[in-house]
Amino acid sequence: MKESQLLKGVLEGCVLQIISQKEIYGYELVQQLKIHGFTHIVGGTVYPLLQKLEKQGLIKGQMKKSFEGPNRKYFCLTELGREYLKKFKEQWTDLVQTVTLIIGEENKDDTK
Repeated sequence: MKESQLLKGVLEGCVLQIISQKEIYGYELVQQLKIHGFTHIVGGTVYPLLQKLEKQGLIKGQMKKSFEGPNRKYFCLTELGREYLKKFKEQWTDLVQTVTLIIGEENKDDTK
C-alpha cells in the first residue's frame, strides 16, 4: 500500500491540529509536518489543502508583514474548524482502537 493513500485521510486533521496550536503560515506548516514525521510532504500538497480548508470555513487566512521577505498569509482555526477537529480526533481514536484490535487478533493467530 502506498503511504500517500493512507496519508490523504489523516493529513487534513493533522494540519488542523498544528494550526490549532498557533497562527502559522504555509511554509512553516510544511516544516512542522516534516518535524513530526511527514518527511515526504511538499508545499504542492499542503497549499491546495489550506485553500480547501479556508474555502470550507475551517481556517481563516490573513496577510501579515514579514520581517524577512514578502508578506505571509497566516492561518488560524475558526470555531467551525475547532468543532471539525474535535470530531476528527474522536473518529481517529475510534479508528485506531478498531484497527489495533483487528491487528492484535491477527497477531494472536500468527502465534498458533
